[in-house]
Amino acid sequence: MVATTDHSYRYGDGLFETMKIMNGDILLKDLHFERLFSGLKILKFNVPALFTNRNIENEIKELCKKNNCRDIARARLSVSRGNGGLYDCDNKFSYSIGCWPLEQKSFNENARLPEGLVIDIFPDARKSIDAFSNLKSANYLPYTMAAVWAKENKLNDALILNQHDRICDATIANVFWIKDDKVYTPPLSEGCVAGVMRRKILDLGSGIWGFIINDAVLTKDILLDADEVFLTNVTTGIRWVQRCGNKVYSNTITAELFAKLDRVINS
Repeated sequence: MVATTDHSYRYGDGLFETMKIMNGDILLKDLHFERLFSGLKILKFNVPALFTNRNIENEIKELCKKNNCRDIARARLSVSRGNGGLYDCDNKFSYSIGCWPLEQKSFNENARLPEGLVIDIFPDARKSIDAFSNLKSANYLPYTMAAVWAKENKLNDALILNQHDRICDATIANVFWIKDDKVYTPPLSEGCVAGVMRRKILDLGSGIWGFIINDAVLTKDILLDADEVFLTNVTTGIRWVQRCGNKVYSNTITAELFAKLDRVINS
């Protein structure tokens, strides 16, 4: 049970990592741990000496083993600063781990593109751009309300606007778009969460895939003028967007990226 004085519960003063387990290993674990410890440093957490990459990894794997979901699972690591009020927190770092089985066996399930996502832009919140914008923070209210709005409107996801009325990301994903055979994504300076799969795709694009994915701001007009749109996160990989509002998108290059990602992940 979480204490009512827990800072993550009380103030959203915490971080979390959602990880995918495949064949008993954590997918893209180095990128997850890099983001986690960078965030802990930014938030000035007092991190215990035993809270290390290796120990966290071993605990996640052991929990997946106990829950009989080593083959394919989602794990969530949540960390909190401690207990108390804003000015009298005890700074006793705490964390919890949960894991759940997943049905899909690989990113190849998505690569067949049986059906695209239907999304739209959430109108009721603006995410600020600051030193904390890129973190996987427990302070998740704009995304939570966007998810509620998406469900109410029978959408698969919703896009989030930043303080400049530009699109930064989606409720549980980063956003990419394609125009005239060029691939784009908002830079981190637009306030999007620093997604692990976003980072992997950027690295692959400039590496073995042999093309540059361009940083660019994403306005509503640019989105509606795009040829293709896709969303990314570590659990589902790449998800093709079929429609945003009344705009319908194709999936030619997105399908190629599905196949490329599947080969990398499952090689």
